[in-house]
Amino acid sequence: MRAIDTNVLVRFLVRDDELQAKAIYSIFKQAEADKEEFWVPLLVVLETLWVLESVYEIPRQQILDSMNELLLMPILKFENQSAIQRFIFSGREGKIDLSDLLIAHSAKSSGCKCVLTFDKRASKFELFELIE
Repeated sequence: MRAIDTNVLVRFLVRDDELQAKAIYSIFKQAEADKEEFWVPLLVVLETLWVLESVYEIPRQQILDSMNELLLMPILKFENQSAIQRFIFSGREGKIDLSDLLIAHSAKSSGCKCVLTFDKRASKFELFELIE
């Protein structure tokens, strides 16, 4: 199994570089034919969220829809997929930063009861505990 980097997911989703987008599309199509999977580390998901929000200014719901569609692709195997699924669900309900939500759900799935934070906005989500 091979892993993919953030720039691969971004090119696939945004298609801002025609040659790179065609290259990854071709690689994904071949992997589908060969029943090959690619590993998607949780850090790649986190970076992808940041790039889509900060660099491309893609709306929150569109990012969540895209992440959900990626989860459905049989060639992509995500680290901590259940945390990503819960993150997508809670991301649709609230206004907490997407990156913070992913961190919280990752911690929860690793057995943590909460994430300590100084971030007042994040602390409004049940999986965070504000340090005062």
